[in-house]
Amino acid sequence: MNWYEKLSKYFPIEEMKSKKHMEMLLAEKGDVYIKDESDEHVMMYAEFDNFIFIDYVWVSANTRGKGTGHKLMEKLKQKGKPIILEVEPVDYDDTDTAKRLHFYKREGFTHAQSIGYNRRSLATNEETSMEILYWSPQNESEEEIYEKMKKMYEDIHTYKDEEIYGQAYQPVEEVLSYDEDRESDNILETLQGKA
Repeated sequence: MNWYEKLSKYFPIEEMKSKKHMEMLLAEKGDVYIKDESDEHVMMYAEFDNFIFIDYVWVSANTRGKGTGHKLMEKLKQKGKPIILEVEPVDYDDTDTAKRLHFYKREGFTHAQSIGYNRRSLATNEETSMEILYWSPQNESEEEIYEKMKKMYEDIHTYKDEEIYGQAYQPVEEVLSYDEDRESDNILETLQGKA
């Protein structure tokens, strides 16, 4: 299985970029968009001047629980920049969602409760609600994380979208919102005892 097959078997279709999209990012934005790969893992991430966005992390089933994910996170943390990623809310029919959240909680990530994120999938045409997690060495505010997410969305998620998919993703202001009074449970705190 190649790296793209590994990711697309693990992630839901509405969260996957097309192979063409990812190959174009690697070819044309290779200074920012990076593939870190071994037999045991695939990690796709974008490294900007002042933050890192993790697009996808896959660890093979037979190496899960052996510290591979932790080593990948440590490698990124060494860069001393905030690390941001998207996660789906816990789906109790899919135990992987809770396991992923437990992993990021152990790695010291915080849930950005003020940031709303709803994106229509070009693959399924369905709205998908995601939550934003971040790790911050300099204690960035959620508002600063929100600004970084907007940059990532425009530079990575919607990169050449019309050329690749034949249609455009929604503009960033329709997808991301910032509201300090947003009613959102802290998904990392509501995990207690659920795995």
